[in-house]
Amino acid sequence: MRRIYLAMAALLAVGSSFAQADTTTATSDTTIITSNADTVRIGNFTIIKKNRPGSSSRDIVIEKKEPKRSSAISTNWWIVDIGFANVVDRTQYGSPAANDYLRPIRPNEQPFTKDDLKLRTGKTTNVNIWVLMQRLNIHKGYVNLKYGVGLEMFNFRYENNISYHKSPSYIFRDSINFTKNKLYTGYLSVPLMLNFNTMPGHKKGLSFSAGITAGYLVGSRNKQVSGERGKEKIRGNFDLEQFRLAYTGELGIGPIRLFGSYSMTPLHERGLEQYPYSVGIRLSNW
Repeated sequence: MRRIYLAMAALLAVGSSFAQADTTTATSDTTIITSNADTVRIGNFTIIKKNRPGSSSRDIVIEKKEPKRSSAISTNWWIVDIGFANVVDRTQYGSPAANDYLRPIRPNEQPFTKDDLKLRTGKTTNVNIWVLMQRLNIHKGYVNLKYGVGLEMFNFRYENNISYHKSPSYIFRDSINFTKNKLYTGYLSVPLMLNFNTMPGHKKGLSFSAGITAGYLVGSRNKQVSGERGKEKIRGNFDLEQFRLAYTGELGIGPIRLFGSYSMTPLHERGLEQYPYSVGIRLSNW
């Protein structure tokens, strides 16, 4: 109602406003009134004095400019995650299932233990490239739904000289000393998270996202480097789990973004019961 009263008051004063030079004043409710010889602006209202065609008299026209509404969906392209990874190992070593996949191949060789598959901390990594992520506003920007699509890539770097046999699939102790020995897995993944933002539209606030990521294995290989064999890449499925389901989260503190994930499904579909997890930095606009 106050804006209507202001518009009526402006109409009463429009004659004198049109005769004055350009001025700018502020009302008690911070509505800005500007005027020149032919125009008066009050907030979203514009009062214009126009010449009537074929006449010397003028008409007064009131126009209202509707404020632009921001889109409910925002898109962020090419997000990159860089982090470290490891596994939670729940394998029952010595069980028939484990012994069928972890095979000693030389006479009098001891059964596999957890130490045989120990990873190099600091060299086991997780790099993700999200082609796009979108944020759907659910409640005034404070609560949002985040989703996207991209590629999750893990490099599991082994300390010991183990190798993957391709067909049939199993792991054995190799006779070669490797300078590099890692298992690569790549997943085409779709994350779905609920996002909470303390300061919508600003990068200085605190934000938190939590949800799940579903992925499908699109590539895997055992890469090894040694003086005896040089550089080798053995590509294969190795009886790895084809589908990946993981808890995922994101923490934003101002412009800094951190991410984390923990797999609900094991890395291998048989023999080993290892659950990968990762933490790192997310390079993202929001």
